[in-house]
Amino acid sequence: MLRIAAFIGLAVSVACSLVAQTQAAGTLTGKLTDPSGAVVANTTVTATNIDNGQTRTATTGADGGYQFTMLPPGNYRVRFEAAGFKTLEIASATIGATQAVVDGKLEPGVSTPSLGDLGFTPDQSQGSAQDQARLDKRSRMLKTHQRLGLITTAPLVATLFLANGASGHKSTASGRDLHAILGGVTAGMYLTTASFAIFAPKIAGTPTRGPIRVHKALAWIHGPGMILTPILGSLALAQKDRGEKVHGIASAHGAVAGVTAAAYGAAMLSVIIKF
Repeated sequence: MLRIAAFIGLAVSVACSLVAQTQAAGTLTGKLTDPSGAVVANTTVTATNIDNGQTRTATTGADGGYQFTMLPPGNYRVRFEAAGFKTLEIASATIGATQAVVDGKLEPGVSTPSLGDLGFTPDQSQGSAQDQARLDKRSRMLKTHQRLGLITTAPLVATLFLANGASGHKSTASGRDLHAILGGVTAGMYLTTASFAIFAPKIAGTPTRGPIRVHKALAWIHGPGMILTPILGSLALAQKDRGEKVHGIASAHGAVAGVTAAAYGAAMLSVIIKF
């Protein structure tokens, strides 16, 4: 009985895994026509996963239709190539765990030769697709880094603005707590922002321009500062809550915070002002 139960359990787990994989896969379908509305058969359709560079190909049937099944969800570049027509490329199509429809209308003309027409094998052309996928991913991550960097300035400015209520003779417990909370939010958003730049795929041979060099150099100042500032702030807060005067290394909290904020602001300006 134990063997039967174990076998049933294994079968159920395998079935659930297969169902989960099936649900996680999407389908891409569409139809190719010319300007007159007539269907275009024998068109080569290439779907390239922008995230990892993997490609799938299909050919339109007599009805001009094509279909890709079991596609992992993600962003795809869809390319249509047919003799006597201009090559058509859809730059981005989102495939989810359902069916997506991407139709195309081909314009008459001389089509651009494909890599296969130029004598490249699929293995030889795969590297270019992977390089493009890495470039696309790096571009998206750095754009996110830039947007989050701008958003992070809001809690950073608010933290600096409320610093007076957290120090000096007029400081209050609520003022110190609010200052600490905003400081924590700033540090958390900063680390999230930095992670998109740190983990963005590196592209060999990419030149570093003047503003980017300055931006990276300033990161060596505001990066450690964003880590050290909340640590010193926590020490200062604990001393204040005990009724003590801020002393020791905790007394450097304000100076470190000021230098960090100035370096961060300069880093933002370095990519806004072109030189």
